[in-house]
This record gives sequence, structure tokens and C-alpha cells, in this order.
Amino acid sequence: MAAQKINEGLEHLAKAEKYLKTGFLKWKPDYDSAASEYGKAAVAFKNAKQFEQAKDACLREAVAHENNRALFHAAKAYEQAGMMLKEMQKLPEAVQLIEKASMMYLENGTPDTAAMALERAGKLIENVDPEKAVQLYQQTANVFENEERLRQAVELLGKASRLLVRGRRFDEAALSIQKEKNIYKEIENYPTCYKKTIAQVLVHLHRNDYVAAERCVRESYSIPGFNGSEDCAALEQLLEGYDQQDQDQVSEVCNSPLFKYMDNDYAKLGLSLVVPGGGIKKKAAATPQAKPEGTTATAAEEDEDEYAGGLC
Repeated sequence: MAAQKINEGLEHLAKAEKYLKTGFLKWKPDYDSAASEYGKAAVAFKNAKQFEQAKDACLREAVAHENNRALFHAAKAYEQAGMMLKEMQKLPEAVQLIEKASMMYLENGTPDTAAMALERAGKLIENVDPEKAVQLYQQTANVFENEERLRQAVELLGKASRLLVRGRRFDEAALSIQKEKNIYKEIENYPTCYKKTIAQVLVHLHRNDYVAAERCVRESYSIPGFNGSEDCAALEQLLEGYDQQDQDQVSEVCNSPLFKYMDNDYAKLGLSLVVPGGGIKKKAAATPQAKPEGTTATAAEEDEDEYAGGLC
């Protein structure tokens, strides 16, 4: 079966080459027909699991479409070549081709398809190169934002923010979450704004920036419904405990359902939050009671006297 598919692919390649040839009576290559044959060859090689040959056929198809000024079809072929590289576990190279495809989709005037391609690339590379994935998700968000598709944009920004938190890139994460929050405010999704404020505060406290964390809460009072919400009350309690170096109070807030059932990356930030000074409570130590007059022996001394004569 595989051998049959390989032979089929080779036949399509030979036909494509014929369409590209010129002669006395044929002055211009037939790029459209050649591209079609290269596409058929790619499918045959893919079915035979000959991914290297399938990738090469896709690339030739893309070039033929480009020569024919069919940008959308060229982009599709580059994207397919990228997917063949994915099958070969060559993820950085795959992402490179998919990025190229997305740029061509944009040039062709199909931003939605460009955004979907970039998001796919981000998912491919996320576990291998989170930094690249963040960049791709942010690019996707920008494309959606330019198209005024804010809900899709903010969803992609959220993916980028979580990856930044996971990589402990807190300065960048704080900026990314703020951008999310601004969009949620714009689309009047206020309850999610409250959750983003919690995420911001946790990130700022992990940056050891209490002032920025407090400012986030203060600025959020302008969001309808925030003041008086359970989110607001919990954050005020959290900041109070952090400021007073009361680890018990901080842990109690961070272990509450409100914090524990957030996105996993933020829940982990809460559970790992330690107050300055290593969690020593800022409470006065209990003062020893004054001894009654005439009492000279301590409890320890009394115990000693009790057994002074031995056990028998």
C-alpha cells in the first residue's frame, strides 16, 4: 500500500514538472496545473507516511501558487508543509513555515485565517519553547484586536499571560494581565475584571511589589460592582495580612475557594505566596505574668524539689 502511494506521488511530481516546462509552442509555465499536481503528490506521500517528500511537494506547490499570484493557496501549502514538519517532530521549523503562511494570509486580506494559523503554531511550540508561544499568542491577539474581535483577542492574551506566569516572567505577566483587564472592562465583562485583579495582585506580590498590588486594588474600585464584592474583600484581607507579615492570614485567603479555583497557574501563585520576613507574625509576644509576692521558686524549680529525695 505504501509503495503504491509513493509511486502515485512520483507520478504526480512528474506531471507537475511537465506543466512547468516551456517550449516553442508553450512560452509560459502552467503554474496552476503544476500546483494541483504537487498538491496531489503531497497527499499521496503523506498517506504513505513519507513526510519529508510530502513536505517538499507542499513547498513546490506553494511556490507554483506564488508564481501564479494565488497568495491564499500558497499560504495553505506553506501551512501544510509546516504540518508535515510537525509529523517529523521538527517543531521550530514547522512554526517558521506556519508564521510565513499567516503573513501571506494577512497580505491576502484574510486576517481570521492568519490568526487561526498563528494560534495553531503557538499550540505546537508551547511545550518546547514557551517564549515563542507567548510571542505567537500575542501576535494572534493583535490580529483579532485589529479586526475588533475583542473576545478572541483577550482569550489569546490570557494564554500568553498564563505562560508568562508559568515561566516566572512576572514583569511581563503584570503588563499582559493589565491589557486583558482593560479589554474585559471595554466589553463590560466586570466579574472577569475582578478575577484579573486577583491575578494582578498575586503577580505583583511575587514581584515583591506591595505598592503596585495595592494600587491595582485601589484602581479597581472604579470598576462597577468591585467595591463590596467578595473578590474585593478577599484582596483587602490578603494585602492586610501581607503588610502585617501574617502568614496565617495570607494562607487562609489563598486557600479559600475564590483563589483555589482560579486558573491553575494563578492558584499556584497563591499557594506559594510567602510574606516578607519568612512568615513571622507581627504580633507582640505574650508578656510573662508577674509572680505573686513571696513566691521565689519557678515551676521548674518546684518540679526539681519534688524529686529531690529520689524516686523511692
